[in-house]
Amino acid sequence: MPKSAKRRASQPTGAETLVVVESPAKARSIQKMLGPGYEVRASLGHVVDLPERSLGVDVERDFAPTYEVKKDKKPVVEELKRAAKGKRLLIATDPDREGEAIGWHVARLLGRDPKEPLRVEFHEITPCKVARRWRPAAH
Repeated sequence: MPKSAKRRASQPTGAETLVVVESPAKARSIQKMLGPGYEVRASLGHVVDLPERSLGVDVERDFAPTYEVKKDKKPVVEELKRAAKGKRLLIATDPDREGEAIGWHVARLLGRDPKEPLRVEFHEITPCKVARRWRPAAH
């Protein structure tokens, strides 16, 4: 993990809501627009996968998949877990099948019900006059 990410992870924020996106560039852009009530973090893509050294499904339990956190994503998952403590979670991964899978895994790893996370879709990320004045109410 880069030094700046480690420094950012250890600094407490006043944010009440954690927004998880896939890309660090998107996280920086969205963070600037949302402001201090939100903390935007990137999952850096897929955080889990099927196991490398075993079948990855439980034949006895209707082929239920077994997921493992990827070795290179363990620090990312730990950082997301720390950031999510006590905060409302918004899953804002890409609006495609891959993004849906990433969002489902992130919600599950953060101890949230993957069927009921607050899902946000960004189709265009550009600041406008309305976006600068409008701030969603904290819940």
